[in-house]
Amino acid sequence: MEIAENAALVVIDVQQGFEEVEYWGVRNNPEADENIAALIDAWQASGRPVVFTRHDSVTPDSPLRPGYEGNGFKEYVERRRGTGAAESELLVVKSVNSAFYGTPDLGAWLKAAGIGQLVMAGIQTNMCVETTSRMAGNLGYDVLVPFDATYTFGQKGPWGWELTAQELARATAVSLHGGGFAKVVTTDEVVKAASV
Repeated sequence: MEIAENAALVVIDVQQGFEEVEYWGVRNNPEADENIAALIDAWQASGRPVVFTRHDSVTPDSPLRPGYEGNGFKEYVERRRGTGAAESELLVVKSVNSAFYGTPDLGAWLKAAGIGQLVMAGIQTNMCVETTSRMAGNLGYDVLVPFDATYTFGQKGPWGWELTAQELARATAVSLHGGGFAKVVTTDEVVKAASV
């Protein structure tokens, strides 16, 4: 695996509100936060660009709504923000699943910087990570998704169908990788490749 010198790490919605178990339910992949932190550290150490996205939910009772403490980034992300090169860090605020529909315009920023490779990490695997990765793949970016640097929660669907967090995450991995939207990899593989 090769990581471009200007590959952007996109850290999706790593916000305090996702810690509210009574709202979201049980998550998968308890190691995700440690892996996300390792990716940010590797990117900042190498001078590569890092994009942080924040979901400003329009749902009134959402733990991610603006003005509520859950809207803020988790401590380990907030501590790392602003410690890389100023010109290579971006904050995108959005209220939908895709980071390409946020402010400022992620696509325009990537194009202006000549960035063609993206590494996606964050929350939730099957929601904003998957949607942003699919869109990036459709737009022609080379997309890598370190699966163990993402997590999600179980969900109920139609006809009483219910999937666990791990089942949903695996479905996302299969759809992204098998569908050609992204290459699903591990954090360790990405960090090693970025350090060469």
